[in-house]
Amino acid sequence: MSFELFIAKRIYADKAKDGKQFSRPAIRIAMFGVAIGLAVMIVSLAVVLGFKHEVSSKVTGFGSHIQVLSLTQNQNYEMLPVLANDTLIRKVRKVRGIDHIQKFATKIGILKTEENFRGLTFKGVGEDYDLSFFEKCLVDGKIPKFSSKEATNEILLSKQVATDLGVKVGDKIFAYFMSEESMKARRFKVIGIFATNMKDYDRNYALIDIYTARKLNGWDNEMASGLEITVNDFEQVDMLTNKLQFIHQGTDRNGVTYGVFSIKDIAAHTFAWLAVLDMNVIMILVLMILVSTFTVVSGLLIIMLERINMIGTLKVLGATNKAVRRIFINFSIMLVGKGMLWGNVAGLLLCWLQQSFHLISLDASVYYIDSVPIKFDWLLIVAVNVVTLLISTLVIWGSSHFISIGKPSQTIRYE
Repeated sequence: MSFELFIAKRIYADKAKDGKQFSRPAIRIAMFGVAIGLAVMIVSLAVVLGFKHEVSSKVTGFGSHIQVLSLTQNQNYEMLPVLANDTLIRKVRKVRGIDHIQKFATKIGILKTEENFRGLTFKGVGEDYDLSFFEKCLVDGKIPKFSSKEATNEILLSKQVATDLGVKVGDKIFAYFMSEESMKARRFKVIGIFATNMKDYDRNYALIDIYTARKLNGWDNEMASGLEITVNDFEQVDMLTNKLQFIHQGTDRNGVTYGVFSIKDIAAHTFAWLAVLDMNVIMILVLMILVSTFTVVSGLLIIMLERINMIGTLKVLGATNKAVRRIFINFSIMLVGKGMLWGNVAGLLLCWLQQSFHLISLDASVYYIDSVPIKFDWLLIVAVNVVTLLISTLVIWGSSHFISIGKPSQTIRYE
C-alpha cells in the first residue's frame, strides 16, 4: 500500500469522537449529493427510454415500420389500390434487413346501433398479418381469425368505440359503406375489444378481414391499400426506406404509382415529440453531474481546510505537493465511489420497483400509457457511471492544487 493511499484511508476512517470535527457533515452531504445525483440520472434515463419504447412500439405496432402506399388518386380523390402481388413482395424481400411483409385494405364506413353511430376506417387484414400487438392490447374477448379467402364477419373494436356505441363482446352490429352506385351493409360480430390508449387509433379504426374490405372496394385478390413492412433493426428504418425507393419508379399495370414511407414520416408529430425528450434528459444529466461535482469539491475543500496543519506537517517532513495532492485525490475518489455505489443501488432499486409493481400511475388519455414505464439500457447506465467518475476525478484533481498555496511554515501554524 502506498503512503498516499494509507493516509487517505486514515482520513476517511477518522470519526472524531470529541465532536470537534466540522467536516464529517460536509463529507456526508458530498456523498449523498453524488448518490442522489447518480440515482436521479439512472431513473431519468430508464423512464425516458421506457416512455420512448412504449410509445414508439404502439405506433409501429399499429402501422409497422415502413409502408408502401399508392400515390395515385381516382376521380373521387380516393387513393387507388396497390398491386400487392408476389412479384412486388419478392422484390421487397430481396432487401436485406426486412423481417416481415403484410397486406392491408381499408374502407371508410359507419357502425350503427339503435341509439348511436360512429364513422370509422375499417382496416382489413388477413392470415399474414402480425396481430401480436393487438394481443397485448386486448382487454376483452379474443383476436378474430381474419381471412383473405372468405368473409368471417368478425370485427375487432377499440374499447373507446365499443363504449361509445354501447356494445360488448358477442354483440352483433351493422356497418354501412357508401359506394358510387349504392350503399352496402354488413353485419359483424364483436369478437374482441382492444385499447392502445392512442386516441388517433382507438377513435378511428376497427379491424375486419381483408376479404370483406376488398369486396367492399370492388378489388380483386391481388389489390390492397398498401403493404406494411417490419424491419429487424428499427435504427435502420430510414436507411431501408431509402433502399426501397426503387418501388416508386414507374407505374403498375393499372397506372398506379407507389410511394415508400417510414413510420417516422407517417407519424412525424409523435416521433418529433419523442425526440424532444432526449434534450430534457441531457439537461438533467448535466445538472446532476454539476450538483454532484459541486458537493464533492465543497467537501474536499472543507477537509483540506480542516487538515491544513497536517498538510503543513507532511510538507515539513518532506512530502511534496504532488504527494499531498494524491492523498486528498485518493480520499475524494473513495468518497465519490461510495456515493456512486449507493446511487446505483437506489436508482436501480427504484426502477425495479416501478417496473415490477407499477407504483406510479399515469393518465393514459394524456400519456398513452397507464404507468411510468421503465427500460434498462445497461450500456448507458455504465456510461453514466464512467462519465460521472471521470468528471469528478478531473474536478477533484483541479481542486487539489489549492494545496500548493502557502508555505509549510505558514500552514503548520494555522488554527
